[in-house]
Amino acid sequence: MLSGPAVSGVERSLSGKAWRWRGGNMALSGGVAGLEDDLLTQLLLARGVAREDLARQRTPGLRHFLPDPSILNDMDRAADRIAAAIVAREQVTIYGDYDVDGATSAALLIRLFRLLGHDAAAYIPDRLSEGYGPSGEALLRLGAAGSTLVVTVDCGAMAHEPLAAAHQAGIDVIVVDHHKCAPELPRAYALVNPNRLDESEEGAAHGHLAAVGVAFLLAVAVVRTLRQQGFFSIAEGRAEPDLFSLLDLVALGTVADVAAIRGLNRAFVAQGLKVMARRSNTGLAALIDASRLSRAPSCSDCGFALGPRINAGGRVGEASLGVRLLTTPDPDEARAIAEQLSALNEERRAIEQAVQTAAEEQLPGQHNRAVVTLAGAGWHPGVIGIVAGRIKERTGKPVIVIALDPLTGLGKGSGRSIAGVDLGAAIIGAREAGLLAAGGGHAMAAGLTVSAGRVGELADWLDRQLASAVARASGDRDTLLDLSVAPGGLTPQLVEVLDSAGPFGIGWPGPRIAVGPVHVVRADIVGSSHVRLVAGGADGASLKAIGFRMAETDLGQALLHGARGRRLWLAGRAKIDDWGGTPRAELHLEDAAWADG
Repeated sequence: MLSGPAVSGVERSLSGKAWRWRGGNMALSGGVAGLEDDLLTQLLLARGVAREDLARQRTPGLRHFLPDPSILNDMDRAADRIAAAIVAREQVTIYGDYDVDGATSAALLIRLFRLLGHDAAAYIPDRLSEGYGPSGEALLRLGAAGSTLVVTVDCGAMAHEPLAAAHQAGIDVIVVDHHKCAPELPRAYALVNPNRLDESEEGAAHGHLAAVGVAFLLAVAVVRTLRQQGFFSIAEGRAEPDLFSLLDLVALGTVADVAAIRGLNRAFVAQGLKVMARRSNTGLAALIDASRLSRAPSCSDCGFALGPRINAGGRVGEASLGVRLLTTPDPDEARAIAEQLSALNEERRAIEQAVQTAAEEQLPGQHNRAVVTLAGAGWHPGVIGIVAGRIKERTGKPVIVIALDPLTGLGKGSGRSIAGVDLGAAIIGAREAGLLAAGGGHAMAAGLTVSAGRVGELADWLDRQLASAVARASGDRDTLLDLSVAPGGLTPQLVEVLDSAGPFGIGWPGPRIAVGPVHVVRADIVGSSHVRLVAGGADGASLKAIGFRMAETDLGQALLHGARGRRLWLAGRAKIDDWGGTPRAELHLEDAAWADG
């Protein structure tokens, strides 16, 4: 927990938290007060940037962040093998995962092959019938159909038996992954993963990359290898490809997989959003239109509009739809797939709500748990990860949701963690302890397969293993603020400056500001559960604020029914509302506190 004076004297907000400065005092109620630096510099310093690194972090570009791909174990071996396959025109299959990171990783490599004048097929396993990761049966089937090289993306790091079967059959398999690895690696031709336990310190520094980021580094290495071999020739019509054109896929996969937006990832996302705005990827352009986005997509749009639609194919529809969308050059096909994914996303929402309602009914028995473990028969395994994320936000604890299959006696589980608690490592530990049939993941998310009869044992084991880490992570209950303004200071210009410190995500939090003191002019419910406020300040200015899914919370009830005649401080994220054509600043509400004692 951070020390120092409370922001605006708030030691206990309406959600029970103290308000502290993330960095230095950033009160701007009457202009810049006592700041030695401009606002952007202060925001960067508050996120841990060293002063000597400010210039690079102000404009995060690949030129300053992209490492030599060869720092990763097996990278050169993988690049050499893929280059050889391209030159010899071998039959190659990209074996992906069914989520956004898997779809974008597979699409990136397929598009790379096309840019290099060759084709690679895609294979995406069905979530329900095949499960996560490469299976020996599928790999052998691909080999029998003629593939001499299979590249797995966003999966394979723990696929010991399937990869051993492929090796025995003479099929070369390259694994491109980012999930936690066990000490013993599977038998692959090459395994490129910054989270290998034997990775160098320099390589392990990129362990926060999503699989699509690792795939991009592989693309750089492949092109370099081909360049060194004299592959590119204008006379023969082989131009060196523009790899930057693939960064829209990297941005989408990185954000949707909730990878830490820092270092190289921040550069990937910043530059990738610029590429996405150019709409050069036919499928992504169609998806943007299907999402009814009338402007260039933002980081938030990747996570809440574009990503869920691609995920819907793997969750409740056809697993290959995402890769097909992101690789098709046909506008009509892209439009049809994007519309299909949007319809599936609506279906997914209904299924998700039913599972979430059933899972939340079990919460009263979880109060003393460090890790919330919920299980139910008949729950759709395609939505349990989303439900785990929602319940994690509600409880502030790591959550695992398990869909039990009465026919097989097995449960498919998906977990989401909180900052500071490595859930992926714990799940690998549970597997090594014999509690799981399968399992793996990374710090913030994990998947598992468990016998229905051992769910309780698993829950107890996770509690013992993670109790201290959860206690430490949960102990920091402060709301961290970057800035305090009077209502009149909440302007589109301020939002523009705040956004210039982005893109934001896990590991690089978006600025949170305090606005006040204010009095509530109007408070009501919009949609099914959102709280909408109009508030006025002593400076004569008014502002609009909205608290998403807040109506049934204690905070929401206090704002709806207990705020009349009292002054408050509001805390949240400053956003632009461009409804009606005139941009206005509004506050996406996260917390509030009484200003009159």
